Amino acid sequence: MQFEWKGVFPAITTKFTADDQLDLPLFEKNLQAQLDAGVEGIILGGTLGEASVLSTEEKETLVKFAIEKVAGKVPVVLNIAEGSTKEALQQAVFAKQWGAQGIMILPPMRYKSDHRETVTYFKTVADSTDLPVMIYNNPVDYKIDVTLDMFEDLTVCKNITGIKESTRDVTNITRLINRFGDRYKILCGVDTLCLEELVLGANGIVAGLVCAFPRETVAIYRLVKAGHIAEAIAIYRWFMPLLELDIHPKLVQYIKLAEKQAGIGSEYVRAPRLTLVGEERERILQTIDQGIATRPILPEYLHLSV
Repeated sequence: MQFEWKGVFPAITTKFTADDQLDLPLFEKNLQAQLDAGVEGIILGGTLGEASVLSTEEKETLVKFAIEKVAGKVPVVLNIAEGSTKEALQQAVFAKQWGAQGIMILPPMRYKSDHRETVTYFKTVADSTDLPVMIYNNPVDYKIDVTLDMFEDLTVCKNITGIKESTRDVTNITRLINRFGDRYKILCGVDTLCLEELVLGANGIVAGLVCAFPRETVAIYRLVKAGHIAEAIAIYRWFMPLLELDIHPKLVQYIKLAEKQAGIGSEYVRAPRLTLVGEERERILQTIDQGIATRPILPEYLHLSV
């Protein structure tokens, strides 16, 4: 499948049952809600997907199941977040074997690689596959900044075509466009900056709260790109208390609780994560339930030309 890195790509959560098995019926329910809302791709195996605690067999099941259910409507992308180049290469092989249409890749985990090592890592993985690759740049959480000079060195890899921009510095959008033009498609990776970065030229969003509120997320993207900024801002202001759940260390628990309240998920997580309890759960529930109670009426957005 040929596709562009544009539009809304949900970082889908992995649904579990109460006894810690994959909950594929609930996963399908959420997946369908994303498709109905108008997303343009699906990302599996990210932080929200709890990939670090999934077995290879579970990842295979999720990828193949998602591909079957989306039925060619949108691409399914597998995230790679590994500590060794050898294992990252194996994950790229699996992505291709399982039928994924693209990969997203983080810098090496647990070791702070320098410029030469980071570029070599990305080049080695990208050169091993013909799948389109998006580099996930999140120095806040993963401690390695993929700099503009690194992206310059990576232009030789024709299949590295996307950047998930999570530096939390909105000016980086302008720096990337000034340096590379349209060589790379840029997707905002921080929910609380999505409108600003779309206005500045980002091509889409890799979103988190979209897992619970898909229509509102896609509406903001399409309204901004169609030039209906005031309408997008009104939705964004309502959304902000919920979007802030995405920038907390417990974003998985928070967003899964939001999915549950929205009727398209559950709050079950896999250890060492634990479901929320006590005052924390009540506080997060209050934010979520307030958002649901004041959910805006959306304009018709799917027909907009973007």
